[in-house]
Amino acid sequence: MEVQRIRALRGPNLWSHHTAIEAVVHCTPAECELSPRQNFGLRLRARFPQILPLNPTGHDETVPLAHVLELAALGLQAQAGCPVTFSRTTPTVEPGVYQVVVEYSEEAVGRLALELAQELCKAALEDTPFDLDAALSRLRELDEDERLGPSTGCIVDAALARGIPYRRMTRGSMIQFGWGSKQRRIQAAEMDVTSAISESIAQDKELTKKLLASAGVPVPLGREITSADEAWAAAGEIGLPVVIKPKNGNQGKGVTVNITTREHLLRAFAAAAEFDNEILVERFLPGNDYRLLVVGNKLVAASRRDPPTVVGDGEHTIRELVEEVNKDPRRGTGHSTSLTKIRFDDIALACLAGQGMDADSVPPKGRRVSLRHNANLSTGGSATDVTDDVHPEVAHRAIVAAKMVGLDICGVDMVCDSILKPLEEQGGGIVEVNAAPGLRMHLSPSYGKGRPVGEAIINAMFPEGENGRIPLVAVTGTNGKTTTVRLIAHLLRQKQLRVGMTSTDGVYIDGARIDTGDCSGPKSARNVLQHPDVDAAVLETARGGMLREGLAFDRCDVAVVTNVGQGDHLGLNFITTVEDLAVLKRVIVQNISETGTAVLNAADPIVAAMASHCRSGKITYFAADPHHPVMATHLAQGKRVVYVDQGHLVAAEGGTRHTLPLAEVPLTLGGSIGFQVENVMAAVGAAWALGLDWSLIRQGLASFDNDANNAQGRFNLFRYKGATVIADYGHNPDAMQALVQAVGAMPAQRRAVVISGAGDRRDEDIREQTRILGDAFDHIVLFEDACQRGRADGEVLALLRAGLGEARRAREVHEIHGEFKAIDTAMDRLQAGDLCLILVDQVEEALAHIAARVARDGA
Repeated sequence: MEVQRIRALRGPNLWSHHTAIEAVVHCTPAECELSPRQNFGLRLRARFPQILPLNPTGHDETVPLAHVLELAALGLQAQAGCPVTFSRTTPTVEPGVYQVVVEYSEEAVGRLALELAQELCKAALEDTPFDLDAALSRLRELDEDERLGPSTGCIVDAALARGIPYRRMTRGSMIQFGWGSKQRRIQAAEMDVTSAISESIAQDKELTKKLLASAGVPVPLGREITSADEAWAAAGEIGLPVVIKPKNGNQGKGVTVNITTREHLLRAFAAAAEFDNEILVERFLPGNDYRLLVVGNKLVAASRRDPPTVVGDGEHTIRELVEEVNKDPRRGTGHSTSLTKIRFDDIALACLAGQGMDADSVPPKGRRVSLRHNANLSTGGSATDVTDDVHPEVAHRAIVAAKMVGLDICGVDMVCDSILKPLEEQGGGIVEVNAAPGLRMHLSPSYGKGRPVGEAIINAMFPEGENGRIPLVAVTGTNGKTTTVRLIAHLLRQKQLRVGMTSTDGVYIDGARIDTGDCSGPKSARNVLQHPDVDAAVLETARGGMLREGLAFDRCDVAVVTNVGQGDHLGLNFITTVEDLAVLKRVIVQNISETGTAVLNAADPIVAAMASHCRSGKITYFAADPHHPVMATHLAQGKRVVYVDQGHLVAAEGGTRHTLPLAEVPLTLGGSIGFQVENVMAAVGAAWALGLDWSLIRQGLASFDNDANNAQGRFNLFRYKGATVIADYGHNPDAMQALVQAVGAMPAQRRAVVISGAGDRRDEDIREQTRILGDAFDHIVLFEDACQRGRADGEVLALLRAGLGEARRAREVHEIHGEFKAIDTAMDRLQAGDLCLILVDQVEEALAHIAARVARDGA
C-alpha cells in the first residue's frame, strides 16, 4: 500500500461538512481483497481491538486495505478522545486506487492518525508488533497541544451555538469571530477592544492598587521594594504577616503569602525575583481566596479557591498522599482538565517546612496539609463555585475594579472571610486584577455547578440578534463565473457597501485590487472575510480550491451556479465526467444558510437538479425562456424566476413583476450576447435574494459596461481601424460555442480568431475548441501558451491543428509562437468591417497590448 497526495480539507467539501484528511491510496491486487475473518483480520483486531467492523453486520465480503486504513485512522483518533465520526473510502476510475477521507478535529492529529494507521496496517499484514498504547499516547499529547484550551474553547463553543463563524488565526488562542466589518477578535479571554494600556495597568500591581484605592475599593497596604533588606524593613512598617509577589506577573507565579519570619521572607524574595526585578510587599489579608469574573460590567461567576492539600491517614507519607491525589482522573498536566496535578517542587517543600514537615513526614489521620500558600488552579488548587452567594456590595466592588483598570473581561482576586457580606465589614480587600483570566474554575469547578461564562463573553461581544456575518455570495460554474461575480459586486456597491471580491483575476476590496492572479480559491476567500473593510463578500468558488481545501466559509447566503459543462478540467483529480463535476460544484448549494437562496440555471438540467440539495428550499431559477418546464412550474408555484421576454429582463414572483429593457444593460449589447444575458440574470437573482432595492439593481446594470475595467477578459470590445476586436478568456468547448453564437449575431465582412489551448485540459477538449471555431472563422491564428502546464513544446498546437482538421470549412491558418505576436498577426490583417475574436491567455498583459495598438493606430 502506498499513500499519496495527502490533503487537509479545512472547510465543507466534496465529501462532508466536516474538516477531513483526504489521501489517495494505491493498493496491490492482493491488498484489494483482504478477508476480515481470516488471518489479516484476526491480526488487525489483536493489535487494535476497538477498531470498527470492517464490514457491516451480516456481510463477509473482502475489503481493500485502503478501507482498513480509513477505519484505523478514524478509530485511533476516537480512542484518543477526539470527537470524530465520519470517514469514507471510495474507489477511483484507476484499478487499485482509492480516495480515503477521515474526519479530524485538529489537523495535526488527523495527519498523525493517518501515519499511525499505516503502521498498524503494515504490522497486521506482516505480523509484527504494534504498540497501541504508545500510539494513543502520542495522539492524546498532540491533541492537547493543538486544541484550544478550556477558556478559549468555551467562548468558541458559545459562538457556534449562536451561529457565529470563527477562524483560528494562530496555533494559539487568537480567534476571529464573524467576518469582514462585523468581525471581533479575542486572545484567550481578552477582547479586541481591551486596550494595551488597560492590560499594562493590570500587570502593574502597584498602579492597580492606587487606582482601586482612589475609587474607594479596599486594597491591602504595601509598597515596591528592590532588595531583601528593604523587603524586611517594609514588612516591619506594614506589620507581619505579609505577602511578597512580583510587580508584574500572573497565575500566582512567584507569590508567597502569610510570611511571618525573616527567613521565610528571604526565601519568598528569592522566589519572586525569579520572575521580576520589581517586587511588592503587601499586608497579608487573612481569609479565603476568591476569584470573581466580570464581563462587560457584569459579574458572571465567582469561585472560592483553595490551596492544594492532602489529608493524612496516619500511614502514608506526604509524597505518597500527593501521588494518590494526582491519580484523580480530573487532574491533568495542562489546562484541559478541571483540576491540575499537585506539583511537588521546592515551593511545596518550603510550604511543608513552614508546617514543620517534609516530603517523608507521615501526618496523623485527618490532618490537612497544605502544599502551597496560594490557591491557583495551575499549581494544583481547587475551586468551589460561589456565584449565587456573592453579596451585591462585593459584586459592585469587583465591577468598579474592572472599570478602573479598563478591562472588558476581568478576573478580580479578593481575600476575605466570607463572600456573603461587604468587604469593609470584615477587613477584606481586592489583592489583584487580572487581564485574560482563566475560565476553567468557572466552567468546571471542583465543587458546585459550572457557569456559562463563554456565553456571557459572546453576548458582550455580539448583542442579541447579531451573528457577526456579512452578506456572502458564492458563485461557481463552468463559464461566466468571473463576470457574474463582478456584476454582483457592482450591484452591491450601489448600496454603498464595501464589497470584497475574489475571482480568477484577483482579490478586490472596495474596488481596489490587493492581489493578482487566479484568486478563486479558499485562501483568497479567507483573506476577504478577514478584511475589516468588507461589508459584503462575493466569492468566485472554483473547482480546484474546493478539491484542495474545501470551502473557506461554513455557509453562504446565496449560492449561484451558472452552468456545468464539458472541458472544465475533466480528467483531473478523478473528476472524469460532467456528473462528477456537478457533484463537486453543488457543494456551495449544500452549504447555504437556513434562510439562504440558491440561484440556479434552469436551462441546464444538471444545475437545475441541484435544487434538491438546498436545505433552505429557497430557489431562484433563471433562463431566457420562461416557458421552459422548470421555469414554468416554478413560476406557477409563485416562486422566483428571472427570464427574458420581448427584449426585457423580467424578475417574477407570484403576481409581482420587475422589468428592465435589455437595451439599458450595456453588458449584453442590447441583449445580443446570449451568455452575457445569462450572467446578468444570475447576478440579478443574487441581488434580489439579498434584498437589494430594484432601483439600485437597475442603476447598477445600467452602469456596468462591457469593458476591461468591469469585466476584464470577458467579451471586451475594441474598435480598430473600422474593425471590431473582441478579447475573451474563454477556454473550453462550452465557452467556444457561446462565443461563436455571440459573434455570429454581429455583422462582419471577414472573421478571424486567435486561440491557444490550456495544457491541463484533456486532448479531446483541446481538439473540440478548434473544431467548433473552424466552422465559424475565415482566418485562424494558433499560438502556444507561455505555460504549457505539463505539455511538451508543440503538443498543444498539434491538438489544435487536429481539431481544425475535423472542421467542415476551409480557412486560412497561421501558427505563431508567442501570444503577442499572434495578436499582432491577426490585427495586422484586419480591414474595416472585419471582426477578430482574440482568446487571450495572459489576460491583463494581452488587453494592455491590444489597447496600446488601438491607441497607436486608431479606432
